[in-house]
Amino acid sequence: MPGAHPVSLFERGQRYAVGFAGREFYRCADMGQLPDRSELESAREIVYRAMPPTPQYAWPLLAERLGARVWLKHENHTPTGAFKVRGGLVYFDGLRARGERPAGVVSATRGNHGQSVAFAARAMGVPATIVVPHGNSREKNAAMRAFGAELIEHGEDFQAAREHAQALASERGLLMVPSFHRDLIRGVASYWLELMQAVPDLDEVYVPIGLGSGACGALAARDALGLRTRVVGVASAHARTYVLSLAAGRVVEAPVTTRLGDGMACRVAEADALPILRQGLDRVVSVTDDEVAAAMRAIFVDTHNVAEGAGAAALAAALQERERIAGRRIGLALTGGNVDHDVFAQVLAGA
Repeated sequence: MPGAHPVSLFERGQRYAVGFAGREFYRCADMGQLPDRSELESAREIVYRAMPPTPQYAWPLLAERLGARVWLKHENHTPTGAFKVRGGLVYFDGLRARGERPAGVVSATRGNHGQSVAFAARAMGVPATIVVPHGNSREKNAAMRAFGAELIEHGEDFQAAREHAQALASERGLLMVPSFHRDLIRGVASYWLELMQAVPDLDEVYVPIGLGSGACGALAARDALGLRTRVVGVASAHARTYVLSLAAGRVVEAPVTTRLGDGMACRVAEADALPILRQGLDRVVSVTDDEVAAAMRAIFVDTHNVAEGAGAAALAAALQERERIAGRRIGLALTGGNVDHDVFAQVLAGA
């Protein structure tokens, strides 16, 4: 990506904020990879066959906490408790539309993508195998099994599970469902379309980055609607592959040590997502597990909703930037509420 370079890399202990310039040097094709408005609207109709739109609420206590006008998008209110289900529905509808019916599918996950695959595969009548790393969320594992998936534990992190799933696809003749794909972006962009059409004058929105489909979906919806809303990516300070890769302009592998942000716990950034994110994001804010835990507590106190670690990351970043966003109109993605009850109990207790 010649010509693009980071404007700044501010270190605050373990926290980082990265902004980007040089966007005029990008080839138009980079953002042209994103779905257009007609594609997003057709994806939305696919999603609505299985679930209604999720609400976005302007919680007054959150507004007081941030000193800004805040809308919280409740993707914890989907059939799988997370935004990923939208992508799975659109991906499998694409298979159906092309007349493809695999004997079975396989994918890797820390939980929410796997539930999405299992949910959509069951609706299509296709067996699903999901690979998770050892030590994965017990309750996410149980949910995937309840949706009919065969669950396999392999490796110590998502990347190891992903590589094992790819091997299983070859060995068993299964279709490997990726974690980053145009149809996944189309699907998850539908929740951003809902939010940005309901509140079209947002100054900024915050979105956690796992492998990038959610952030790319936010960019696709914003551009499809012709808005000037700034999209701020959020990464875990304990899983820094996106912070480092976006700054370097290439994939930089980084170890994962996060205890709470399993939805952001990627060791290797998605190469196809980098040019889109680097061109479209206003900046990336990195949040610690302690900040995520504080945001999980704040969401429960202010809204009485449960947020998993990645689901609270957007609020954690906004709280870190409270002075910067004072008085502005802000959108936050509560991307999921699938946290194990014992973990959540410890978070609420401040442990």
